[in-house]
Amino acid sequence: MTVSPQDKLEDVVRAMRDHELPGVPVVNDGGRCVGIITEADLIISEEGADLHLPHYIELFGGVVFLEPLRHFEQRLHKAFASSASEMMTADPVTVGPEASVHEAARLISSGGHNRLPVVEHGRLVGVSHGWTC
Repeated sequence: MTVSPQDKLEDVVRAMRDHELPGVPVVNDGGRCVGIITEADLIISEEGADLHLPHYIELFGGVVFLEPLRHFEQRLHKAFASSASEMMTADPVTVGPEASVHEAARLISSGGHNRLPVVEHGRLVGVSHGWTC
């Protein structure tokens, strides 16, 4: 089960629900894995729920933000996403088909992932699930 970058987010959520999947790879027309969408991407945590502007101070007539604007922009972008390309985690951690089960399990565990796209020459050939490792 995969989705394309152009798929509407509501269709992605429906597919994940209907197939009882905790995540799906995002694959372009050429079969390349360009991202992944997981349940974690779809949930706004309590810490991310408050989309306030980052704290700042005014100094010498300018504004100095006390936390990176990048984090705020990412939360805002995902909160208003309407397509797979806007919601996905781009360039996901992947593993090759020659990788051992131990290596895949280590990557899944160390990265906090529940699935890992298996790619060969950039093209999706499978998905390694946390429960299979």
